[in-house]
Amino acid sequence: MYINEKKLVVRYCETDKMARVYHANYLVYFEVGRTEFIKKIGMSYSDMEKIGIMIPVIESNCKYIQGAEYEETLIIKTSIEELTPVKVTFNYSVVREKDCIEITKGSTKHVFVSNDFKIVNLKKKHPDILERLQLLV
Repeated sequence: MYINEKKLVVRYCETDKMARVYHANYLVYFEVGRTEFIKKIGMSYSDMEKIGIMIPVIESNCKYIQGAEYEETLIIKTSIEELTPVKVTFNYSVVREKDCIEITKGSTKHVFVSNDFKIVNLKKKHPDILERLQLLV
């Protein structure tokens, strides 16, 4: 299983009154991890959109274990849990760099759709993209 790692530093605007990362921002961090993961197949998410493939989120899950604070460096670890020709599920682990503690984990499920939001079967329409993704499972 391939695991992509992306570091980011918590910005002040991402924290709440309690000086912790606001809970909804972890979903944004998941997106950062997912975007970087997709680049590993040799194309960006915007490249996929240009050929008519979008990957909307249809389900998300996030478990908060500990909070992160302003200016802490986090490592977003992203992997594929499940891949079929019509959907993909990504797993995420957010680790605080200074002590290597997992502070949040979660997943997002996506479907492959065309620009008019009809489900796309990658095996039929873009087998090369499916093959590249399969190498990372």
